[in-house]
Amino acid sequence: MLVTEPGYAEPELTLADRTYVRLREEIITAQLPPGTLLREAELMESLESGRTPVREALQRLQHDGFVVVSARRGTFVSNVDITDLTAVYEARARIESYATRLAAERLREYERVEALALVDELQRTEGPMELSDILALDRRVHPFIYRAAKNPYLLTTLEHYHNLFLRILYVAMKRFLVLVPRLEDALREQIAMLQAVCAGHGEDAEKLSMNHVLSFEVEVRNII
Repeated sequence: MLVTEPGYAEPELTLADRTYVRLREEIITAQLPPGTLLREAELMESLESGRTPVREALQRLQHDGFVVVSARRGTFVSNVDITDLTAVYEARARIESYATRLAAERLREYERVEALALVDELQRTEGPMELSDILALDRRVHPFIYRAAKNPYLLTTLEHYHNLFLRILYVAMKRFLVLVPRLEDALREQIAMLQAVCAGHGEDAEKLSMNHVLSFEVEVRNII
């Protein structure tokens, strides 16, 4: 559910939800690398969950594209093709930039405070940064924009594309470490975008978001 007001309490996650989120996170961050065989018994133990929640989580992850099921071989973490990054960016660019425009037009005061705190944090970052720190901060900025747009359909779609992007990125960075400094630069590009959102400048925010998404995709494509 979309949160639009302060003080709103998110509904408590079910065991199946928590199992899904934890397993998805391990796949996104490549703790479970592409091609990993997923055995129910092992997942039940590592996730401290029952068979039914694990099976439900695997079904959802299969729908998300993070898991593949073979009748003969079993259930595996899906493979990553780094060239898929272009396709993901094409999908993200338009809708994420539009969501950023909506965020600027619909921002509430308590959200402005949150955005300005993010701007301050981004401005205080010093390089060289660790990949984990870069992505941790990035994973706070983008979801903030998605929530601030106040459109539950955009929120769900963009969260999915961002998760796909993050997984490809975690895998790619292990092979192409030269991308890490560029990712750090891309992180700081979000300062101007957030400032435009805070100022209510929807058109500027939309353009900055579009450039932010596409420029890094070009950088990645040139390297890989």
